[in-house]
Amino acid sequence: MARILVADDEPKLGRVVAQMLELDGHAVVRAGGGREALARLSEEAFDVVVTDLRMPDVDGLAVLRAARAKSPPPEVVLMTAYATAESAVEAMKAGAADYVTKPFSMDELRMRVGRLAAQRAGELQRARLVARLAPDLVAESAAMKAVLAAALQVAPTDASVLLLGESGTGKSQLARFIHFRGRRAEGPLVEVHCAALSESLLEAELFGHEKGAFTGAVQRKAGHLAAADSGTLFLDEIGEIAPATQVKLLRFLQDRTFVPVGSTQARAVDVRVVSATNRDLAEAVRSDAFREDLFYRLNVFAIRVPPLRERREDVGPIAERFLASRGLPPEKLSPDARATLLAHDWPGNVRELENALERALILAGDGEIRPDFLAVGTAARGRPKDAAELVGEGFSLDAFERELLLAALAKAGGNKTKAASLLGVTRRRLYSLLASSGGDPGDAEG
Repeated sequence: MARILVADDEPKLGRVVAQMLELDGHAVVRAGGGREALARLSEEAFDVVVTDLRMPDVDGLAVLRAARAKSPPPEVVLMTAYATAESAVEAMKAGAADYVTKPFSMDELRMRVGRLAAQRAGELQRARLVARLAPDLVAESAAMKAVLAAALQVAPTDASVLLLGESGTGKSQLARFIHFRGRRAEGPLVEVHCAALSESLLEAELFGHEKGAFTGAVQRKAGHLAAADSGTLFLDEIGEIAPATQVKLLRFLQDRTFVPVGSTQARAVDVRVVSATNRDLAEAVRSDAFREDLFYRLNVFAIRVPPLRERREDVGPIAERFLASRGLPPEKLSPDARATLLAHDWPGNVRELENALERALILAGDGEIRPDFLAVGTAARGRPKDAAELVGEGFSLDAFERELLLAALAKAGGNKTKAASLLGVTRRRLYSLLASSGGDPGDAEG
């Protein structure tokens, strides 16, 4: 059911149109002319407005403009006995959704209004879904406002999107933002962290596999591409995938079909691909580490997410949002602590900022956060350097290991390969250490 405003200075026609729309289950309000229609629009919200074009007091174009100025604007259907090409063009330019010429079939008008009402209901349902599920991205800075403008521009399309930027800048959140503001918002969003899986496992997880395709494949598995059908597949750290997997992904992007591991049958799915990387893929192409043809398929619409040091206006609001998520007021941050946050370069970006705030909250307890609680730039500020001095001082081995991991990630700007190198361990060992110490605190930030 839609709320519909019918405006016509001919009482008989207005009454018949209203009655026919009411028979379809709509809630209809009648206006005896343009002036009354403007008054109704100023007081009430409508999904569809059906208005005569020529009325003696205020014409239909004025009603149309008033309707389109509402937020959200209702759809408008113009009725007229004086149809000309010029008037039709003028009405459509002003934002009319449809245009009917008198005399018209009442069934035709009902069909057109019904289509617009259904379209309106779908848009409102999508808006409610977006409001509930889409991440609330902070964009006080001009740089981040440009990012969100680009995301909103590409979201309604099916174009492949490549998100570029340092680790911890929020690329995963931006991918979710794009999904939930697109036409696939009601479809699945499947996220794959490519670097966390070995080459063989990534291929099987991504494309699926048949029973017995390899050792351990005890049953058939559909895979992430199949799971993302009618939705979005987000490939995080796309620059880490192996050459063989690059070839299979390229084939999928070319014809939207893939062959599961161990199968000979191609499968077609309708999937939008959004990918992200902290690597310079153009340089990887030049060094033959990444396929050029795949790069161009992924790079249809690229968005660079700037690091925090290039959008310092966002640091304070991000910190306040973090505190609000824990039910704490902005005043929890002392003025000096806020100044410390703004002065730091945040090589680990949003991830490092949130980790620093998490630690500071523990140290602050019920009091306010002071600058020394933030420990920016190091995870072990103020601790004795001699390991022997730590024994008996309340430091557990697990806690110290986790702080060491966080310090390495912060120093590497969130890049796990660099962090592993700093610690003298393999990337796989780093993932294992993160998992055993409570998981990667920045997985959700991309």
